[in-house]
Amino acid sequence: MDHQKISFEFEVYASSDQLTKEDAALVAQAREVTSLAYAPYSSFQVGAVALLSNGKTVSGTNQENASYPIGICAERVLLSAVSSVYPGIPVETIAISYHNLNGKSDRPVSPCGICRQTMVEYQERLAHPIRLILSGMEGKVYVIPQADLLLPLGFSGDDIK
Repeated sequence: MDHQKISFEFEVYASSDQLTKEDAALVAQAREVTSLAYAPYSSFQVGAVALLSNGKTVSGTNQENASYPIGICAERVLLSAVSSVYPGIPVETIAISYHNLNGKSDRPVSPCGICRQTMVEYQERLAHPIRLILSGMEGKVYVIPQADLLLPLGFSGDDIK
């Protein structure tokens, strides 16, 4: 038997004030677009903003519906928009924030499993790592160097071949 260990390092900032100007601006945009989320059932508004390699930014928000919890997360809305409007253009960084209307929004939360899978496949498809910045409306901020670190031992298209 052999033992394996999976671990990764990421940056933790006390607040978005400690980020670079560019990263702080992305976080501010992600926080701002949370207000555009359609979350009447969960009251958990999520906003995501991508900085593309061409310098453009694109945003997305979570979209719920009456057959809740079926809906689409902000990260998947975002990547769908990016791949439709800017096909083939790599994503450099995605900033993700949330506003919990029923509680606190003062710490980073991590994307769900479906969003992790989607980000990893997008990253693999364009052969370009996607850096993630995770935050709430205030408080600590996490910077993850690349999306696939959040999905160790992930399933991929290579597994189907």
